[in-house]
Amino acid sequence: MHTKTMEGLIGARTNMEMINTPFRVFKEARLKGDTAMMERAMGYMGDFHEDAYEYKEVADEGMKEDVEETRKIAEEQREEMIKNRREEREELQKKLEEERKENKGDKIVDTVEISEDGKVLLKESTADDGDMKDSADSDGVDLNNGTSGKPKADLEPVFYSNAGTVEPSEDAGTKVSVSV
Repeated sequence: MHTKTMEGLIGARTNMEMINTPFRVFKEARLKGDTAMMERAMGYMGDFHEDAYEYKEVADEGMKEDVEETRKIAEEQREEMIKNRREEREELQKKLEEERKENKGDKIVDTVEISEDGKVLLKESTADDGDMKDSADSDGVDLNNGTSGKPKADLEPVFYSNAGTVEPSEDAGTKVSVSV
């Protein structure tokens, strides 16, 4: 908080509290009928009231300065953050360019290999459905994976033992063991 703001708030509060004393004197003088004392009390109340509004103006100026300082600080922080982000972006771009230069001679290619079991299943599924052969690409690989989006009804579930071997579904019964 700015010193002007604190000074203004404290001064205004103090003067508003000090108005209570001449106001109490004014009430007593009114009950007694003493107009001279009433006028003096009103004069003091007016002085304290004016001082309170002067301090209020000082507090307002201090708050405006606080707002300006806060805006400057926020702007500096924003500029610093923007500068840091630009530097990070430039470092990242340099790093990417270096990686591209290093890998320029290397041709990065992802490959997919189909196992022998997969090839057998592919041939079986395309032999069962005549229309599935239409969805094969130029290498004879079925693009729909032999299912055309629908599961086959004649496939039975497969159970695996702890050793990773396939157990027939009749032997498995109702026992289920899952480990991850």
